[in-house]
Amino acid sequence: MIVDDDVMVSSALRRTLAREHDVEVVTSSRQALELLSGPKGGEVDVVLCDLMMPDLTGMDLHAELSVKAPGVARRMVFVTGGAFTPAARAFMDQVKNARVDKPFDSQQLREQVREWVVKARTMEPGQAA
Repeated sequence: MIVDDDVMVSSALRRTLAREHDVEVVTSSRQALELLSGPKGGEVDVVLCDLMMPDLTGMDLHAELSVKAPGVARRMVFVTGGAFTPAARAFMDQVKNARVDKPFDSQQLREQVREWVVKARTMEPGQAA
């Protein structure tokens, strides 16, 4: 799943990954929260999530999912342009989740996502991604 309010970024991510993966794009972190905290969340191997979004940030989404669907929160990968607020910098220093920097290299991203999917499918409950 891709969670990004920037349609151009989410479209580029979808194009990069759709040949090898089933990709769902949502442009609202609130919509992502609803989907991922329900039964569908268990079906999602990797969540590529923009770190900075209006209303509910990627950090906020991670915090909510950590309570409602901790396994999904561990499978989040944060996509960032590197413009960190002090809160975002502290968050990224604390969480163990992977990060993808914009602009991303398409081939490298495909390889990373393959690895994350394999890891997600072999993880034991409670294990960090």
